[in-house]
Amino acid sequence: MRRQKVSQAIAAVMLLSACSAGPAPSEVIPRSAPAPQPADASTVTAVPSSSAGPAPSCDATASLRPGPVPPAGQMPAGSNMERILKRGRLIAGVDQNSYLMGFRNSFTGELEGFDVDVARQLAKAIFGDEKKVQFKVVTAAERIGVLKRGDVDVVVRTMTITCDRLNDVDFSQVYYQAGQRVLVRRNSGITGVDSLKDKRVCVASGSTSLNNVVNRVKTTVSVPNWTDCMVMLQQGQTDAISTDDTILAGLAAQDPYTEVVGARFTEEPYGVGIPKGQEDLVRFVNGVLEQMRVNGVWSGIYWRWLNTLGPAPAPPVARYRD
Repeated sequence: MRRQKVSQAIAAVMLLSACSAGPAPSEVIPRSAPAPQPADASTVTAVPSSSAGPAPSCDATASLRPGPVPPAGQMPAGSNMERILKRGRLIAGVDQNSYLMGFRNSFTGELEGFDVDVARQLAKAIFGDEKKVQFKVVTAAERIGVLKRGDVDVVVRTMTITCDRLNDVDFSQVYYQAGQRVLVRRNSGITGVDSLKDKRVCVASGSTSLNNVVNRVKTTVSVPNWTDCMVMLQQGQTDAISTDDTILAGLAAQDPYTEVVGARFTEEPYGVGIPKGQEDLVRFVNGVLEQMRVNGVWSGIYWRWLNTLGPAPAPPVARYRD
């Protein structure tokens, strides 16, 4: 009887061992499957057709001369500012994925950043209350569309002023001068844009950054948001990210194993995007930006968000065409 129990016990151990041994060799599952790419990621082999032709020529950064900025709550009758005042809120297109420029605070749920503060200053000038602004989150590729449809009053979202974009929307004066650089993993050996010729580089769709690198690198991957690029860099699916230094500074601040390398190889003048034909609103926004330069508000916003880029520079010098 005892021998029978011992035999049963041995059989049970052998059965458990067989069950824990995993699948048969032909059924072995790989230890690590390739990480999935972000949704809507695509490989770009040429400059998008909408801008593939010769770049139009214009004096892109020359905006309309500022008009008087009336007291808050007293916008000129019949103006676009009065229309916004009567609605009770400014609708501003912003980002929520670019730390330091436009991002959602995970503790408060509020949108914050340099661009967000600029939008709040516009609301303050109209209402006397910077909180009277409704933020509409848009991707880089959506910025022009929301302005043309009238979904927003303004877009304040690291939007570079270009002659091509001026065909579709109007811009304020330059409120920030950025420049394109490169973000890589530390010790990658990449030193700047000239090191990317045989590399896989990630950019956001609808950005000028894509046009600036697509013919200078081996492979360009386009994704909706810069945070998607960061995920791909961390997963080893791309060798570098290239865009404005303001955006790269925010990405680098979130991952100590990355660094921004190389000098600026473009100039990226940011302007507030405004629907075409609303000249009174353009002049009003320019008046508010002028005040921000003079009264120190611009410098205060810089120190709050972008001090990692170095000492606060002088605000961009405004240029006007009439």
